[in-house]
Amino acid sequence: MLFSVSGLRFPRVSPVYRYCASSFNGASTSCSLSLLLKKHHFSRRIFIEKSSSHSAFSSLTVAASKKVLDPGGQGDASSPMTDQLESPSTISEDPQVIHNVDSEGMEDEKKIEVEEQESFPSVFSNNDEEAHAEEPSVPLHRNASTEKTEAKPRSIPPPGAGQKIYEIDSLLLGFRDHIDYRYAQYKKIRKEIDKYEGGLEVFSRGYEKLGFTRSETGITYREWAPGAKSAALIGDFNNWSPSADTMSQNEFGVWEIFLPNTADGSPAIPHGSRVKIRMETRSGVKDSIPAWIKFSVQAPGEIPYSGIYYDPPEEEKYVFKHPHPKRPKSLRIYESHVGMSSTEPVINTYANFRDNVLPRIKRLGYNAVQIMAIQEHSYYASFGYHVTNFFAPSSRFGTPDDLKSLIDRAHELGLLVLMDIVHS
Repeated sequence: MLFSVSGLRFPRVSPVYRYCASSFNGASTSCSLSLLLKKHHFSRRIFIEKSSSHSAFSSLTVAASKKVLDPGGQGDASSPMTDQLESPSTISEDPQVIHNVDSEGMEDEKKIEVEEQESFPSVFSNNDEEAHAEEPSVPLHRNASTEKTEAKPRSIPPPGAGQKIYEIDSLLLGFRDHIDYRYAQYKKIRKEIDKYEGGLEVFSRGYEKLGFTRSETGITYREWAPGAKSAALIGDFNNWSPSADTMSQNEFGVWEIFLPNTADGSPAIPHGSRVKIRMETRSGVKDSIPAWIKFSVQAPGEIPYSGIYYDPPEEEKYVFKHPHPKRPKSLRIYESHVGMSSTEPVINTYANFRDNVLPRIKRLGYNAVQIMAIQEHSYYASFGYHVTNFFAPSSRFGTPDDLKSLIDRAHELGLLVLMDIVHS
């Protein structure tokens, strides 16, 4: 899993080794992550050990709702925390934890300036000297201000010759032909990305182009599916007709369609309506949820999920009111799961977590909250480790705007928000 903090940028790292051991019978999971950061004259090894125990799920009952956008049927209804959780007597009496949350943990200076310069030579370079001669260093300048934060463009070095790896690990020499082949393929694809996409950094922001994007004149939908023979956008907006809105494919395998606004100027696809993409593949015709969907729900009484076109009108969109908290000197992280955070036997909501749990986390002396299982996953008992929609926050807890409201409230309390991301 990856951990990201809004506002912080981390340097490129060399090989990442991850080992996980799970035991569902014992209801425990243990993961260790080793990051090898090779620098000019030294190397650092960082180990992160995480263990957690999970209770077995015997049955799950979710209240049904007739509204598409409220699959859990819970809305903003509150399940108040018990008096025990609200009572100050349950809070740690350690004065360092309670009284120094803002004074010691958070920076009070008007302007924070942090400058770092680190050079990470490619492990595929011929030697250390060539690595520094041929490949430019990767300066990491961070200038964080309470008034304005500017993101500086990243400089990603080009691929090296690919031979230094054998000096680092001679056991790889027996597989040299295959490794050289794979690295040559990487360089070929990397060259095409640099040529046609403007580099890896721009290419990584696919969410700005793929999926649904709306302009003043209409909605554009794009999806990369090079193996498909044909594709069409279907849904409530066109009565699920596969011939109404067929898509065209470009030379890179990206399917695209533009839907102009209706005569009255409204979007062709209404907010909250169901959508899918129908593709003709070698194994037959398939209806799938768009890969870049922002909201996905399970209709009451049904097993499959439906993709939801989520684009509320401006007056209904949640607008952030509070700035990102100042960077703390050290993190004190409270790991949490929205669905399991209620004292009642129900799946909790973003709204309840915002109103009932966040204030308690703040009172306990934490300056960051890590939220697990945010990405949509079809099997709730998997604890969020079987992701089905990478860009859709789980509809079990509410809407994307409910999640925005939760994050904004955390920022108001001075809490950083870390989102537990699972690539599975």
